[in-house]
Amino acid sequence: MRTKPQEGPRASGLLLAIILVGQFLAILNVNIVNVATPTIEADLHSSGAGLQMIVAGYTIVYAVLLITGARVGDLFGYRNVFLGGLAAFTITTLATGLAPTTGWLVAFRLLQGVGAAMMMPQVLTLIQRNYQGAARGRAIGLWSLTISGGIVIGQALGGILLGFGAGWRIVFLVLVPIGALLLATGLKVLPADEGGGRTGLDPWGLVSLSAAVLLFVVPLVLGRELGWPLWGWISMGLSVAMFGAFVRIERWVTSRGGRPLVDARVLRAPGMRPGLAVLLFGPATWGAFLFTSALHLQGELHLSPLASGMMLVPCALAFGLVGLAWPRLPFRLQRPLVPFGYVVAAPAYLGLGLAAGGGLAYAIMSALIGAGLGVQVAVTNMATEQVDGMYAADASGALLTVMQLGQVIGVSTVGTLFIALSQGPATAPTMSASFGASVAMAALAVLAGLSSIFLVRRRHP
Repeated sequence: MRTKPQEGPRASGLLLAIILVGQFLAILNVNIVNVATPTIEADLHSSGAGLQMIVAGYTIVYAVLLITGARVGDLFGYRNVFLGGLAAFTITTLATGLAPTTGWLVAFRLLQGVGAAMMMPQVLTLIQRNYQGAARGRAIGLWSLTISGGIVIGQALGGILLGFGAGWRIVFLVLVPIGALLLATGLKVLPADEGGGRTGLDPWGLVSLSAAVLLFVVPLVLGRELGWPLWGWISMGLSVAMFGAFVRIERWVTSRGGRPLVDARVLRAPGMRPGLAVLLFGPATWGAFLFTSALHLQGELHLSPLASGMMLVPCALAFGLVGLAWPRLPFRLQRPLVPFGYVVAAPAYLGLGLAAGGGLAYAIMSALIGAGLGVQVAVTNMATEQVDGMYAADASGALLTVMQLGQVIGVSTVGTLFIALSQGPATAPTMSASFGASVAMAALAVLAGLSSIFLVRRRHP
């Protein structure tokens, strides 16, 4: 049974504000902890492996359970699951801030990831089901801006909070009252819904896809710190086999009249498959850029976390401006804007390598990168606009999972290249590392641009 999209002020204002702030907290939590790891290590006497899991455990669980979270919302209602995920996220954030040992901190970080994975897919699903036309484009623009802003602000906010000398726990505890207030408001404001009216969780599809993502993500997240051990390559090879098994299981479930975890009709929607390709390569450049820029600005140029974050503000602002302006353009201009965005981003990445000394030139290149990648808002809108509202959750889970995998791939591959070059025997290792990473990011931007050509050719008015 399909629910009718909401109309009026709730759909256009309060609903969007609540779900986007919830998303902002989940994204912020990915990055805000990075600058706190030295103080965590000193306070809890954490091992290197413990610190890795404190930082990466949240991302791993979040990536693995995104599609599951989308289906749970389909079954039990998007409002209910969003609020349930927000409650779990808020409670575990409080527990994380009070964790007495490294082991407890890791455990609560994993549970935080579960709460975020339940909450995040409902945001895009609710936007798809409650907004149409230009309002939908603006809502997706704000959704995308929230993601980019959360990443940049997380890097700076962590440094600001630690600057007060309150210790690492403050970076978690500061999020708790915000989550509690958001939960209380959401209970009163968010409209009730019945989900997608579909039954069954497809347990075999759930297990096979979760295993495939887990086998792929864990070695990418941990491999760089561990020196790319043999087990990581074996794990990634097994993930390919598990993805194949997942496809066969989904076909089997469909042939028996069941409800697959990801309905094939979603992937057959016009624009969905090329959109997924763009949202793999585009976020890969974004994740790589944020990771390598933090290493370069804070490590090689010795900037503080706050100053490093401020250097990325032009990028985030340009990203948001392009994303918000796109729905207001005439339709005839919206299509060519997408490939053109990556045409701007690719040379800007190369320019970033030449402006490795920082300063105004670095900020300008950062802004051009943000402006170019701002078209990812249009990509998300084009990829989902032909998906029936009944399958909005499937589309949300697929898009978010691919975007998360893209970021993990970008960080692991380009990040490894940057570190290898920076530790090499070159006479100017910093410039070599920055330029080498910029070439790799430009290549990923070119792949995203080429994929976007197929997307805009299949665009339907």
